[in-house]
Amino acid sequence: MTFRDSAWPDGTPCWADVMAPDRKQAIEFYSALFGWDFVEGPEETGFYSIASLDGHRVAGVGGIPPGQEGWPAVWTTYLAVSDIDKTTEAVTEAGGQVLAPPMDVMTEGRMAIAADPAGAVFGLWQAGDHSGMQAANIPGAVTWNEGMSHDFEAAKAFYAKVFGYGFDDMSGPGFSYATLTVGGNVVGGLGTLPEDTPAEVPPHWGTYFAVADTDAAVARLVELGGTVLTPAFDSPHGRVGIVADNQGVAFRVIAQKG
Repeated sequence: MTFRDSAWPDGTPCWADVMAPDRKQAIEFYSALFGWDFVEGPEETGFYSIASLDGHRVAGVGGIPPGQEGWPAVWTTYLAVSDIDKTTEAVTEAGGQVLAPPMDVMTEGRMAIAADPAGAVFGLWQAGDHSGMQAANIPGAVTWNEGMSHDFEAAKAFYAKVFGYGFDDMSGPGFSYATLTVGGNVVGGLGTLPEDTPAEVPPHWGTYFAVADTDAAVARLVELGGTVLTPAFDSPHGRVGIVADNQGVAFRVIAQKG
């Protein structure tokens, strides 16, 4: 269990949100699946809504902004930064792209959207009044974030240059994977997409939500109109289900060991 009310260290995944084709439908789905409560934001935010568990912020749900209806609906991982202008410059210098330049979100903080050289999209968040997730690693909250691409070494070089990550290599026969460390603490992962990954699946950052029982969570998701992309399986870290919500947005659920 992790609870925090202050800004997260630079490079740490600090927030996750989804921009869904139907925001209200997404709110109903995730409320029923994870037990989230929501506070709807004002009209100037597009009614962006904050999800919470027991009063702790855990994620955000918004609608796809006008003029961007063709953008895919995905869960976006936001990495904490203390100087978003400096970080976006570093992204460009390292060969990435800034898709949405830094902007103020009222007094909540500053955000930007970027992509690494392989095209994996992630957000940047400089905390203001909104420090990010207040709870993680509990059922219904984010528990893991990982960047997956086809070129492991190139990805490592990019993220090390931009965020100064350390790496603990966990690679084995047939796969490449490393955990990302900040100040000696593991904060996420970086790996290579499996060879059998469908061509339509691009490099991306994936979001895992903790659940108490993976099979029960997957069954409930199907009842709510979601889709099982990969049947639940056991991993060294827990039982994982790769799923999509009732609007086709992919994510993972995991009941962790221990």
